[in-house]
Amino acid sequence: MAKIYTDREASLEPLKGKTIAVIGYGIQGRAQALNLRDSGLEVIIGLRRGGKSWELATSEGFRVYEIGEAVRKADVILVLIPDMEQPKVWQEQIAPNLKEGAVVDFAHGFNVHFGLIKPPKNIDVIMVAPKAPGKAVREEYLAGRGVPALVAVYQDYSGSALKYALALAKGIGATRAGVIETTFAEETETDLIGEQIVLVGGLMELIKKGFEVLVEMGYQPEVAYFEVLNEAKLIMDLIWQRGIYGMLNGVSDTAKYGGLTVGPRVIDENVKRKMKEAAMRVKSGEFAKEWVEEYNRGAPTLRKLMEEARTHPIEKVGEKMRKLLFGP
Repeated sequence: MAKIYTDREASLEPLKGKTIAVIGYGIQGRAQALNLRDSGLEVIIGLRRGGKSWELATSEGFRVYEIGEAVRKADVILVLIPDMEQPKVWQEQIAPNLKEGAVVDFAHGFNVHFGLIKPPKNIDVIMVAPKAPGKAVREEYLAGRGVPALVAVYQDYSGSALKYALALAKGIGATRAGVIETTFAEETETDLIGEQIVLVGGLMELIKKGFEVLVEMGYQPEVAYFEVLNEAKLIMDLIWQRGIYGMLNGVSDTAKYGGLTVGPRVIDENVKRKMKEAAMRVKSGEFAKEWVEEYNRGAPTLRKLMEEARTHPIEKVGEKMRKLLFGP
């Protein structure tokens, strides 16, 4: 069973008197920096000089430094810049300026787990991974709640790495909801697999294929849009709130019977086999290697696929229907 920590098992004490440098001031970096500061901790920001983030962080009362200087001043460093930017920034600006005994925190284990970042042996390496976008991390904190998170220790130089991870989780409000102890490998692999086979890839393709089937059978695209995309949110909201069984009890008996009898015929063992194949590509490192090579080439495949997604008929219909639903 998973070990879940709450506010009672976490303390801010390990961070008292220490300087925390948040590297990056995007949606997640800003949310975590503000929450940590509001929790009474000393926070500085590390950024490239001159950008909009620098101006925003300064206007919101933070002391802002170039990344290398922020790392030199800090005892605890939160690396909250995009995954694919991290290896270069780590090599050039973070690693040369780390103190012995520093604590380095990541919000995702990708670069460490797949060896793109190799931390020195004389630091703690931890992860606090909120399971929500930065906007929700901030909003839930301000509401007196928190979003769940995963915590992990990759390297425990001090002997107190888990305490630092739990303190950071408490500082951003995550222990109010509960944090699950995991590993860098488990967080990274499940995150990528979940994105690919369900959350982004799976759902997107399921919706698109359902739309295509209805339109090819002669039904109006606008009606098809409502059936396979618009109502998908309503069903997911029910699943999120009540679980799968609770969702079933929230729909008609006709929907229950049709879904329970036909769903397994469509999403069958062959689909599950393909999901496992995709999962093994993640676990073996094959996907990470492919993605790094793609990114280093300027992401031509990604740009091509994004254009195909933008021009898919469901998007053309959706643009019109969303204006109807939500206004211009």
